[in-house]
Formats: sequence, C-alpha cells, structure tokens
Amino acid sequence: MTIYVEFDENVENPFDFDIDLLVKQVAEQVLESEGCPYEACINVLVTDNAGIREFNREYREIDRETDVLSFPNLDFEQAGSFEIPEDREADYFDPDSGELVLGDIILSADKIKEQAENYGHSEKREFAFLVAHSMFHLCGYDHMTEEDAASMEKKQEAALQALGITRD
Repeated sequence: MTIYVEFDENVENPFDFDIDLLVKQVAEQVLESEGCPYEACINVLVTDNAGIREFNREYREIDRETDVLSFPNLDFEQAGSFEIPEDREADYFDPDSGELVLGDIILSADKIKEQAENYGHSEKREFAFLVAHSMFHLCGYDHMTEEDAASMEKKQEAALQALGITRD
C-alpha cells in the first residue's frame, strides 16, 4: 500500500505520534475488513481549520470548517464491492504501480485537537477515527440515512477495536 501524507504549507506536524504509521495501519485494517483484493494508494493532506474550510467551500459549497473531507476516486455501484469494470481500469489504477487509487483524505489538525479534548480521548484516537471514517467513504460508504450511518459507525468501531485504538 502506498500512502502519501503531506502537511499544508501553513501546518507543521502538531502530533506526538507517527502519522504515517497510523494512517497505514488504519487504512490497511479497513481494506482488509472490506476484502479489498488490490494493493491500494491514498493521499492524505493535514491542514488547519482555515485550509479545510477553503476546501469545503470549493468542493462542497459549504462555507465552514469540518474535521475531515473524503474524495473517493471510485464510483461504487455497491459500497465495499471492488468489482472494477474493465472499461474503468485506466481510471482507477496507477499505471506505474498497478495500485488501486482510492482517493484523497483531508484532515483538520485543529479539529482533531479540539474534538479529542471535547470527547475526552487522545488525539491519536481522534486522528485514527477520522482516517477510518474517511477510508469507509473511499470504499463507497456514506451516512445519509440513519441505517447507513449506523452501519458505517459499526464498521469504524470494529476497525479501531481490531487495532486496539479505543476511547481510553
């Protein structure tokens, strides 16, 4: 799996844990739980509240900050189904590595810190939760209905539990 983690030009790494390792562990756990048959690639950008607000405004036409944004590269007919139509292979796979390009994740370091404090758990746990949440979006899941939200929440918690990343 290839993961590209970058920090926005206005943000230095404010966390005391290995972000690259954490993203890799969470992403691999989610893909394993979903039975993804491919090696995959994701891009992760860590920004601040101002940066994520700008992305949210530009891409979702919502003029406010948020904690995470997900930009899936795949068009799933069914969430978690990695059956790639032959006519879309060129769109979905990196021609050099052969990896499935899942998409992009943008995280707000400010929100991670704020929410970890508000929820009474570690920044590492909040960061991992948001990566898991976003990875499930990259796998075609959404939370537009109560049923979908409950399903996604269950999957997120299972992935974090499997890694021993709890709210404690």
